[in-house]
Amino acid sequence: MAQRMQLDLEGIRQNNQMWLVKVPKYLSQQWHKASGRGELGKLRITNNQRKTELSFTLNEELTNIDIDGQPGPATAPREHQFFLQELGGQILTVLTEGAQDKLSLAGTVVQRMECRPAVGENYMRLKRMQIKESSKPARTVQKLDKVVTTNYKPVANHHYNIEYEKKKKEDGKRVRIDKDQVLTVLFSAFEKHQYYNVKDLVDITGQPVEYLKEILNEIGVRNVKGPHKNTWELKAEYQHYPAAAKSEEENPLP
Repeated sequence: MAQRMQLDLEGIRQNNQMWLVKVPKYLSQQWHKASGRGELGKLRITNNQRKTELSFTLNEELTNIDIDGQPGPATAPREHQFFLQELGGQILTVLTEGAQDKLSLAGTVVQRMECRPAVGENYMRLKRMQIKESSKPARTVQKLDKVVTTNYKPVANHHYNIEYEKKKKEDGKRVRIDKDQVLTVLFSAFEKHQYYNVKDLVDITGQPVEYLKEILNEIGVRNVKGPHKNTWELKAEYQHYPAAAKSEEENPLP
């Protein structure tokens, strides 16, 4: 049963209006690094010929970008521009999570924006550094100077692989699944066609022949003569084909 969470609507009652701003990844990382430690930067709002323009200047102390705890070869751009975007008729709200899994509706989004850095030498150097870092392989080959003595020594084959292979051989290279799952697959197949040979049913269910025949004997009958000799069909109590369709199956047109 899903756990119920309380929702505080105080933000709506206070008519809190908020901006939804998309910022570059490096900028959010620098802000997070400086969280609670002072000024992040300065936001300027100006009117130019009745058009509102917004710009943001990052605090100079936050321009140093670290890589693995060491100062990187590039610094973050300081100057950024905000570009307004339409809400597109959407109603967006901001939720915050507090103590005891209590959600608060902080306010309603009245403006969407995208923050873009000014293209300059700092920005281009930062992009080159990011491309270089992303191109580094996730795994590298290292030469070992001594024999590994830990529990992580390579093995020819893991025990669970050996057990799986043994199980496959015992079941004719096919692993049994739950009987109810096999029944579901079989009934689904017989909804499409009335007659199947064993080979086709083995391919459809992926089960060992002997195990499949045990289940077929419970729900089906094997035809030993007639036009459908050596095929299986459902017992009468499990069949639900329309009369016309069944007649066509039993008496196919020439």
